[in-house]
Amino acid sequence: MLKQIIYSINKILNKRSVILSRPLVNHDQTLYIDPLRKMDYVRCMTLNLLANEIHDKNLDGNVAEVGVFKGEFARLLNQSFPEKILYLFDTFEGFSELDFQTANEPTKYKETAHNFKDTSIDTVLAGMKNKSNCIIKKGYFPETALGLENETFCLVSLDADLYKPIYDGLNFFYPRLTKHGYILVHDYNNKEYPGAKKAVQEFAAENKLSPIPIADGWGSVIFSK
Repeated sequence: MLKQIIYSINKILNKRSVILSRPLVNHDQTLYIDPLRKMDYVRCMTLNLLANEIHDKNLDGNVAEVGVFKGEFARLLNQSFPEKILYLFDTFEGFSELDFQTANEPTKYKETAHNFKDTSIDTVLAGMKNKSNCIIKKGYFPETALGLENETFCLVSLDADLYKPIYDGLNFFYPRLTKHGYILVHDYNNKEYPGAKKAVQEFAAENKLSPIPIADGWGSVIFSK
């Protein structure tokens, strides 16, 4: 009876181009986050598996995100690594004009309604379970990374959408990435932000690296060291 119900539901959803995927069953893994939040399931569970790898290997280094907005993904990073410092880099004022002063970035995003200005540091910190471990780096990246040259990182999320901050982020964080650590780059396959793919491809070619694509909503990629 249950199989027939599931079959019927799938048949209806398929007509609407919706596909149900079996959720990841990982009974031998710690579940750091709720995969059924309103966020991308694949992205969430990818983070959870990476966190398990990092904890299992007892990797040194802290965690960072460039492009925080309202802190939804940062909240998951904070939950996944309660013992580590989480550096949060963002203007908290939307896109910077400086990032459009390059031929590698289309200028149309400056005029979009969704300009990421609708946020604040208080909004981000309000959702953090381990607030004392969060260090806000407000301003223009990579200038806000000054003073962290000797820091190491086990996991970094680059979600700044545009070419320059993603390219600068890879150049700053990859040399400081702990061996076996990870960098997640969001929007790699998002046609609305082609600068993200350009930045990844240029950095990968320059450093002879092969990022691994994942099937989340925006086609992210992962660099590992």
